[in-house]
Amino acid sequence: MVRHVILWTLKDEYSAAEKESIKAEIKAGLEGLKGKVPGIVEIHVITEGLEGSNCDLMLDSTFENEEALKGYSVNPAHLAVADGKVRPNVSSRVCFNFES
Repeated sequence: MVRHVILWTLKDEYSAAEKESIKAEIKAGLEGLKGKVPGIVEIHVITEGLEGSNCDLMLDSTFENEEALKGYSVNPAHLAVADGKVRPNVSSRVCFNFES
């Protein structure tokens, strides 16, 4: 199994209400990929961090193997969410992939 974890910070220009809406859209879009993109074992977007967190949301996902993760990264369904909901709204992204 391969874990794919991403931490995002949304752009500062958004109000608190706008950030909540954007986080909900990202969560629905990414979690909706399970069953549509081959190789996804689990996919969760956490939108409510504890006080002291220094990012706005986290993707915690598990793939069957590294090839499945590579396929996910270029899958049209994933790219639609990434290009439509994630990338236009974030100011920073940190990614960590590892075998579990």
